[in-house]
Amino acid sequence: MTTIASRLQAVKARISEAARAAGRPPGEITLVAVSKTFPPRAIAEACAAGQTDFGENYAQEGIEKIAALFELLRQRNASPERPLFWHYIGPIQSNKTRAIAEHFDWVHGIDRTKIAERLSASRSDDKPPLQVCIQVNVSGEASKSGVAPDTVLGLAQTIMGLPRLRLRGLMAIPEPTPDPALQRSRFRMLREIRDELLRRGVALDTLSMGMSDDLEAAIAEGATMVRVGRAIFGERGASAG
Repeated sequence: MTTIASRLQAVKARISEAARAAGRPPGEITLVAVSKTFPPRAIAEACAAGQTDFGENYAQEGIEKIAALFELLRQRNASPERPLFWHYIGPIQSNKTRAIAEHFDWVHGIDRTKIAERLSASRSDDKPPLQVCIQVNVSGEASKSGVAPDTVLGLAQTIMGLPRLRLRGLMAIPEPTPDPALQRSRFRMLREIRDELLRRGVALDTLSMGMSDDLEAAIAEGATMVRVGRAIFGERGASAG
């Protein structure tokens, strides 16, 4: 078993254990392997081990790797048994919206009406709607992307009116902390915002929260997607998960 395959197996075991501890079925939690800065061959190893969802933080890097991975798998005659899904995670520049809308299946970080409108306008009619999450700044950091909790409803209503987007849920990247209680409180805030939106008639089924160091706390508070990079692919210059 390769190192990436063994790390992937270990992360899946953590997810299953955390889900059981929370009284939840492990199957309702999707693992997104955050592959930023890692080469296509590393992603191919994860594919060979059964991973299907991958996250990228930079548009051009991600687009190049999507094409390179497709070619690599073709050369190896190793097409994955199930479709691959590509998730764009991170800040979105206006001039990158078309590229993101054309190449990715999910976008996790919408925090402005303008970006949502541009993504919708750029998504071609021959593709399924782009699956999107609103990023919420649950820790109140001035340097952190995301909308304030009290403005989520307005943005959600705007996105629901856009024809080529499907609003799936909420996403958060709280400040790093080793304190499990603080971890859970941040994730609980996102879940409570989701619950309030549900009461107001906004249909959501996704909570994208939790990374390598805090996925257990996120799962305990209801995460349906966890975004894990370092624990699968190893150390990188700038951690994405």
